Order: sequence, then C-alpha cells, then structure tokens
Amino acid sequence: MIDKYDRYALRELERWKNRMRKSPSIINRASKGVQKKLNSILPEKYHEIVTLAIKNMVKIVLTGSKYITKKSYPPMSLEKREKLVREKLKFYRNTAMIEGIGTGAGGILMALADFPLLLTIKIKFLYDIATIYGFDITDYRERLYILNIFQLAFSSQEKGNRVFSNMENWEEYSKNLPEDLNVEEWREFQQEYRDYLDLAKLLQMLPGVGAVVGGYTNSKLLNKLGETAMNAYRMRLM
Repeated sequence: MIDKYDRYALRELERWKNRMRKSPSIINRASKGVQKKLNSILPEKYHEIVTLAIKNMVKIVLTGSKYITKKSYPPMSLEKREKLVREKLKFYRNTAMIEGIGTGAGGILMALADFPLLLTIKIKFLYDIATIYGFDITDYRERLYILNIFQLAFSSQEKGNRVFSNMENWEEYSKNLPEDLNVEEWREFQQEYRDYLDLAKLLQMLPGVGAVVGGYTNSKLLNKLGETAMNAYRMRLM
C-alpha cells in the first residue's frame, strides 16, 4: 500500500517528467543564438578552462573512483531517504555558495577557478545522492547515469529531451552501452554546460557584483541539480 509521502513524491515526479518531455519553445531556441554571441565575448582562457575542467570531470567519473563514498545506508522508506537527500543538498548548496562568493570577489582569475571547484562539488553531491537512494556507484553504468543527471540539469530543452528519453528507459538503454565510452563523445555535453552558465559566469567576473552573483548563481545551480537528481532516482525506484 502506497503511503502519503510516496503519493506526494509520485505527483512531483509526474509533473517533472511532463516538463522534461516538453518540446523546445521559441524562447528556448532564441536563447541558443544569444549564447553563441556570449561565447564570442568571453575570454578564450574561459573557454579553455571550462572545457578542460569538464573533460577531466567526465574522465574521472567514467574511469576512476575519486568521488566514491564508502558510506552505505540500510533499507529505509523513500521519505527517510529524501530527508537525507535534502540535508545533503543543504550542505553542498552552502558549500557552493561560499565557494562562489569567494571566487566571485577575487575578480576574473578567481572567477575562472570557480569552474573546476564547482564541478567537484556537484559530482560529489550526485555520488552521495545515488548512495542514499541505494544505487551501487562502483557500477560503471550507475556512474554514467550520474553524468546523464548532470547533463539533463544543465542542457537546453532540445538536448534535455534526448537525454531524458534515454534515462526514462535506462534499464534497457544501459544494456547496450559500451564499457569504454570515448570521452570525446561528450563534446556536446561540454558545450551545453558552457552555454547554460555563460551569462551568469560573465557577471561573476565583474568587479563589485561578482561575489553576490557567484554565491547566488551557485546556490541556484545546486538547487536545480538537486531537483533533477531526486526525480531521476524517483523514476528508477517508483
């Protein structure tokens, strides 16, 4: 028998799934053009750092165990799991805010250092969340699922539609995934993430407002990632 909290979670999941299935709007398509213009404004060093940081993050997730936590959780209800998830989200969101304020206050060079630091915070958060939901992150395909969550959270609606379709049928889709996925296949992922962040991170480099923008932006990004992760794992469990 499904309990009150499970009914609530299922309603939230269905709302989220409907949003993920929506076709790109005119505004979504127009924003891509704006992002291309922003790409030409940002310094080349910015593009180099972001691309390298994302490449390294993907490599570590696919081939290494740097972020794997040894902590395990006993069987528990979905409500108890998600209470722990929200506690983790609060901790990582506060960490990301402090990091964003610090790097935003330091000008362009410190703002550039924000990218690899924020990526580390996000991936560590996702590893912890997967473990709370009871998934084995030593499994290569579970780490791929984590990358798909990350990609879904920070992609355009058009790209998100394709990622969500794979995730919605993950058990079947993951059977055909190669064990040696080429990191170069994630170039589109890098561009989508860069496009998603460009405007906010451009403002973070500005003197005077960088700290405020950095803290606020990082907090919003962690909230978005938290919502995406919770519903992505609800979809697997429910």
